[in-house]
Amino acid sequence: MFDEKYNFTCVERFLKYVKYDTQSDEESTTFPSTEKQKVLSEELVKELKEIGLQDARMDEWGYVIATLPSNTDKNVPTISFIAHVDTSPAVTGANVNPVIHKNYQGGNIQLPNDPHQVIKVSDNPQLEGMIGYDIITTDGTTLLGADNKAGVAEIMDAVNYLITHPEVKHGEIKICFTPDEEVGRGTEKFDVEKFGAKYAYTVDGASRGEVESETFSADAVTIKFHGKNIHPGYAKGKMVNSLKIAARFLDDLPKDRLSPETTEGREGYVHPVSANGTEELTTIKMIIRDFETPKLIEYENFLEELVKRTIEKFPGARYDFTITEQYRNMKEVLVNHPQVEEYAIEAMKRLNIEPLMRPIRGGTDGARLSFMGLPTPNIFAGEHSFHSKLEWIAIQDMQMAVRVIVEVAKVWEEKG
Repeated sequence: MFDEKYNFTCVERFLKYVKYDTQSDEESTTFPSTEKQKVLSEELVKELKEIGLQDARMDEWGYVIATLPSNTDKNVPTISFIAHVDTSPAVTGANVNPVIHKNYQGGNIQLPNDPHQVIKVSDNPQLEGMIGYDIITTDGTTLLGADNKAGVAEIMDAVNYLITHPEVKHGEIKICFTPDEEVGRGTEKFDVEKFGAKYAYTVDGASRGEVESETFSADAVTIKFHGKNIHPGYAKGKMVNSLKIAARFLDDLPKDRLSPETTEGREGYVHPVSANGTEELTTIKMIIRDFETPKLIEYENFLEELVKRTIEKFPGARYDFTITEQYRNMKEVLVNHPQVEEYAIEAMKRLNIEPLMRPIRGGTDGARLSFMGLPTPNIFAGEHSFHSKLEWIAIQDMQMAVRVIVEVAKVWEEKG
């Protein structure tokens, strides 16, 4: 039984962590992509040592790693709990001012410092189950950072609970806080063999009960349209404007299918994320997503055919088409390690939580880690509307996530 008198620390920690600007940078070539991520990571090392994990350290790449020793005589596989410290490049994470809406009684939530920022129940149906809960939001001027500082705080609190309650038996547990998850590079320098865990969980999901063992498979496509530039005063019959080529291509993309705004569930998409150019050269970056890996090739072939048809309308133009593999559906690995998912489900059922088995319409560090030899599904942290100024999280969900982490550790020990 969980100690009902335990004073949770996750909210206090979370409100502290969100004050750190840890935004990653997708244009950077360094690792981590921003040095400011390490500032929070250094604080986490300090706190882990204060809790009692004396081997806590941050390595040269910004990974925070610590070990909670086993306190059981059973031979239990080493498991890990992982979260990321960085926040999305899409919305500023500087000067975050969290606001607690206590005893939420329903309805839309108006954020105080921007009249245009309203968390609408129509867009957030999860709020209907939050009556009486305490909701943390931003003030409307930044993102909150629950993605994934909530997971960081919950793991820290769970470790604190296990250390202060030695009667709770568990095997060896590895803790890791990573940089650069939001820019798809969180595992770039991660050494699975040196880390020493056999199985892991990322704590980076949304609604209470989520157990996610399936992600998109993902590629990136870079398309370069090469035109011909000349002084515009003497350009007749000579100029080929690459900006216009790119505009034609974008306009010819499907408008009723194959886009994020027209798909849901298990439907995949192709999605332009940036365009930059001049008359001479325009570069379009796209992401390709689907749960079935072979479909990525279909989408990529479709895009290149569309590029070719576009180019034909602009004599003298040419193109480059580059595909970069990003990550693959982690179910392809996790299907061979069903106990990792099953033990998380068992932990939630013991806490009277209905497990929600949902595929992730995105990716996680767990997808890459699974293919690197560390099977890693994702469990809920309580985050909602992430990557936006409308981000929010319920305090009660954060506390329940702490309980789940503790219970998962107990299940592994009992099954050992």
